[in-house]
Amino acid sequence: MKALVVFSHLRWNFVYQRPQHILSRLAQQWPVVFIEEPIPGAEEDRIERIAAAPGVEVWRPHLRGPQHGFHPAHKHVLQHLLARCIAERGLDDYWLWFYTPMAVPMADTLAPEGIIYDCMDELSLFRGAPPELLAQERALFAAADVVFTGGRSLYNAKKDRHPNVHCFPSSVDAQHFRNGAADHPSQQSLARPRLGYCGVIDERIDLQLIAGIAQRRPDWQIVMVGPVVKIDPAACPRLPNIHWLGQQGYDDLPAFINGWDVCLLPFALNESTRFISPTKTLEYMACGKPSVSTAIRDVVEPYGHVVPIRADAEGFVQACDEILARSESERDEHRFALAAILAKTSWDATAAAMGELIAQAEAAREAQELPAVADIATELARATASLPASAAAH
Repeated sequence: MKALVVFSHLRWNFVYQRPQHILSRLAQQWPVVFIEEPIPGAEEDRIERIAAAPGVEVWRPHLRGPQHGFHPAHKHVLQHLLARCIAERGLDDYWLWFYTPMAVPMADTLAPEGIIYDCMDELSLFRGAPPELLAQERALFAAADVVFTGGRSLYNAKKDRHPNVHCFPSSVDAQHFRNGAADHPSQQSLARPRLGYCGVIDERIDLQLIAGIAQRRPDWQIVMVGPVVKIDPAACPRLPNIHWLGQQGYDDLPAFINGWDVCLLPFALNESTRFISPTKTLEYMACGKPSVSTAIRDVVEPYGHVVPIRADAEGFVQACDEILARSESERDEHRFALAAILAKTSWDATAAAMGELIAQAEAAREAQELPAVADIATELARATASLPASAAAH
């Protein structure tokens, strides 16, 4: 294999998370082409090519059609554009990597050497998920050589659907979040204590929980860092001690987190959070900061001994009060426990392990003389063709 061609529902310049961490590291071994969802309503059909990181080139389609996402209406024009770019790029020995099953129909004319599915979320449970997504995922499982999952809960849900599934929970670049970063200018003027959250703000965040904490402790400052997406910004509670600072760069996150006294994992308990493995849990830990969370399974099971789990605003306030009252020796003990967790994981190790499994899958395909390039394309096309008629009409 000479390259990885990746289809993603997330943009490379969105919140820096799992895809960027993994692929920027694997790009040292295999050049990465990262294909984003199309931007609709363009004046002409084209693919913008962006050098995003060493070894990573982002392909951002701009299409005239009005539909959002990897919509079936985009299929033929997108396939034409991709075929042209692949030829221009000289890609003739590559594996496909999917972050979203919704892109499967877009790829049924490509000729990969193998297929990878990195299932980082249960997208079918997210707000606005198309009804055909589950069928598209079945097609992807049928064609994939290796499957990764973004947490233990997802692994348990997917492990019986494919013979080669591996669990890779969220990890962290601990050095990036080391203690000592100067306080970020955007929050320097805020009084203490400060509570903070960083990440996407969407239907997964319990906004009433945030409001409840702020109302119970008007002298606490709550800092919310991240883009507001898929929900009405007007739904975000507006109180004097809640500060909505918007999306910030990955390089700025340590300065924000290190300026907080307690970090928050204020997730709603709903369908969209059943299988999440929040990346920020370990990022908070890497800054040596205490955090409080709702009962997200992939926080409770591995980290419940160091992260208090609470159900409502009253419980969060109580847990934060207890954290703020800790003695220096208790804080040192907590930091030591966090360091022990961090010593067992890193994005470097995760990417290396994934790379080894991909190499093994490639070797197994060669040794067993599994279907050649054209046959893989046929297999994927067959799986896509099995989608119900509603998928094509959507």
